Amino acid sequence: MPLLALIQKLIKTLNSEGTPNQIAAGIAIGAVVGLTPLMSLHNLALIALAIITCVSIPGVMLGWMLFVPVGFLLDPQFHEIGRWLLLQPSLAPIWTAGYNTPIIALTSFNNTVVLGSFVGWTVLAVPIFFTARIGVIKYREHLYDRLAKTKLFKAVKTSKLYKLYRLFRPE
Repeated sequence: MPLLALIQKLIKTLNSEGTPNQIAAGIAIGAVVGLTPLMSLHNLALIALAIITCVSIPGVMLGWMLFVPVGFLLDPQFHEIGRWLLLQPSLAPIWTAGYNTPIIALTSFNNTVVLGSFVGWTVLAVPIFFTARIGVIKYREHLYDRLAKTKLFKAVKTSKLYKLYRLFRPE
């Protein structure tokens, strides 16, 4: 049931009334949650931003789901980026001032993986947004109609399990 629900949410997100920009922004925000360690202040701030704006929350969940494995694979590179940034003598005054500021000290940017993954996401956020936007548009134009005609799609839509799920699912 969880896998069926996840696939159904993915398809629903891609076919929702949300614009491709809203879904792509959600995926880009979800990417930071997936790429960086979960318990970080910046993740909390970005999730709060997603909730109070018109960003697609299912898009955030989709981005998170897609980028968690990527984050684990890139952790060694993120560590090196963060280590390099933290050991730069020219940046030492910025780090010192940041750690003496109450809110910035809570960001955990003294952790090499947190800092490196946040910098990596900052660099990748715009390409992730535009790639996701193009992907949503292409999916809606070309792929959905083909998927709707497959036997698997029809079987899922006509299954008793799916009908039961739809019966109890809030709209």
